[in-house]
Amino acid sequence: MTMKRIYLIIILLPLMLGLSCSEEKSSHKVAVNKETYTCPMHPQVMQHEMGTCPVCGMDLVKFEKGDATAGLQLNERQITLANVRTTIIGDAGEGGGKQLNGRLVSNPEQTSFISSRVAGRIDRLFVRQTGEQIEKGQPLYQIYSEQLATLQQEFLLAQEQSAQFPDDKTFTQIFSAARQKLRLYGQSEVQVKLLQQSRKVSPNITFSAPQSGTVAELSVTEGQYVAEGSPLLRLENYQSLWVEADIYASEIGQIKAGQQLRVIIPGWEDQPQMVKVSFINPALQPGAQLLQIRAELPNLNKQWQPGLQAKVFLAQKSAAKNLSLPPDALIRNGQGAHVWVETKPGHFEPRKVETGEENSEAIVVTSGIQAGDKVVISGAYLLYSEYMLKKGNKLI
Repeated sequence: MTMKRIYLIIILLPLMLGLSCSEEKSSHKVAVNKETYTCPMHPQVMQHEMGTCPVCGMDLVKFEKGDATAGLQLNERQITLANVRTTIIGDAGEGGGKQLNGRLVSNPEQTSFISSRVAGRIDRLFVRQTGEQIEKGQPLYQIYSEQLATLQQEFLLAQEQSAQFPDDKTFTQIFSAARQKLRLYGQSEVQVKLLQQSRKVSPNITFSAPQSGTVAELSVTEGQYVAEGSPLLRLENYQSLWVEADIYASEIGQIKAGQQLRVIIPGWEDQPQMVKVSFINPALQPGAQLLQIRAELPNLNKQWQPGLQAKVFLAQKSAAKNLSLPPDALIRNGQGAHVWVETKPGHFEPRKVETGEENSEAIVVTSGIQAGDKVVISGAYLLYSEYMLKKGNKLI
């Protein structure tokens, strides 16, 4: 009887283990089937098992359904990595008025052309490439000039004569004239005093920068002979720039000198600038039916450079009810169009909008947002993807 029981246990044990394993597998399969996976790049792809995205081939990630808060909360690092930029909607800014194509150019009033004060040979250049930042008084070049050596000799001779005959006004006047001549030829007061103290003539003279700025053009090389008045380099100061914009001749009646315009530089949408029209070109541009307007833009931090594109907005009363946004600000799906609005620092919420006319530059928004809203104009798609990963495909 004991042996029969042992044989019976041996036969039934595998069957019992098999049933237990199948029950565990079945329960595990049910648990797995309850999980949802989606693609980080294409959140519309969703399935109940691990795999790859049929669109881009990326591995699917687990979908988190437990977040019930409205919108998204991002920290500063996440906002920077996602390149999320916002702008405040205003009647004369990104969200209203007629947009003119503009650009930043250097201000000629802050441009200095450096030319040779004397004829000679450029023995040394302290500036060798464009783009270098120059401070006022910084050495620019050293020139070998026999003319300057002759003037220095005349100055020293006049100094000795004035010292020997202090009561003779003629020698005093000659000495003063020799000093003034050196100053007119570009010698600084410090250089004249050093010459007066050392009493040594030097044909190699160093010239310094008359103002601070950026080297925009370099027209000379070491060892080159130059004549008096030859251009050497051009310095530009970017603390103030010009904004130039194009407008059709038929629309020029909407603009007058002194009128305020709003300027937005792409990449600095959060720093709109108000400028005044300082000049309206009365002549059409060659080959185009466009007129050019100009305004001065302060650039004290030197964060903008000539050549950058600019959006110039001309306020129009007829457009006050309609707001416009760049195409990248809108997200369209099966539920309609929406934008992202930053309601408080780092907190973004989707807002459903109705759209009207649109082109490659802007889309008119007829409802859903209003002046004063802080709307995301860059990084909206990444916010949409993050939202889908956390909350599912129901956006609004």
